[in-house]
Amino acid sequence: MTQALVFPSISSVGNIDAYIQATRQFPLLTQEEEVRLATRFRDEEDLEAARQLVLSHLRLVVSIARGYLGYGLPHADLIQEGNIGLMKAVRRFDPAHGVRLVSFAMHWIKAEIHEYVLRNWRMVKLATTKSQRKLFFNLRSMKPGSESLTSPQVANVAHQLSVKPEEVIEMETRLSGRDLALESGRDDADDFAPIAYLEDNRSEPTQVLESRARDHLQGEGLQAALSDLDERSRRIVEERWLSDDPATLHELADEFGVSAERIRQIETKAMQKMRTSLSPLVA
Repeated sequence: MTQALVFPSISSVGNIDAYIQATRQFPLLTQEEEVRLATRFRDEEDLEAARQLVLSHLRLVVSIARGYLGYGLPHADLIQEGNIGLMKAVRRFDPAHGVRLVSFAMHWIKAEIHEYVLRNWRMVKLATTKSQRKLFFNLRSMKPGSESLTSPQVANVAHQLSVKPEEVIEMETRLSGRDLALESGRDDADDFAPIAYLEDNRSEPTQVLESRARDHLQGEGLQAALSDLDERSRRIVEERWLSDDPATLHELADEFGVSAERIRQIETKAMQKMRTSLSPLVA
């Protein structure tokens, strides 16, 4: 799929500003158009339908990637990784579930960007456990200011993230070793300094859509659907889909002493069972 699809790249349009403008030229799809295209791709492997689905969501990737500029990595690279996640989402998207692609794709886009950050940012290479990863991706936004956390603040962060206070202190120390200037002093538009991303994005449309979709499913039967699964299947679904730091197939394979392919099979079967349970709620 990735080899057959053709859509604008940053190198092909010249620079990142031109690319962002190009993504805004592709119209958003109505739900009916989205279902029609996704059905064509699912049933007929129509790559033109898949291309249209990807093009209409490129601006979503730009928006999500902007939220990771604080790690000092190029915006262009973050977008490229996010686009890979978007294509994976389109490949796996099933319109029969009644969920919009924008909500489904967010998980895949963020997962790819997370992996890229983990591979390339110096401090993250020290974050090897799930609790350390959770702290890395949340601590900066939870700090009330640039000063070191006080003991009560450390305790509050530890409580919210379900980690130990000493882990909060350790990660704050690691992060403080890579300070970024508030302003870069450059005149070019492609500015990665914190001043470019400190805006409050709680009302950003994709964030609102994600929150509404998540609240709807959690409040209308997600727990009931999970309770119908056996313990192993429930654990796999929760770690793969409901965790802030999703586990990989190989991590779960090691935990249960089976192959990654077996974990994938269990996950697929469990998701099919949950879709049946949730279908009346998302129809």
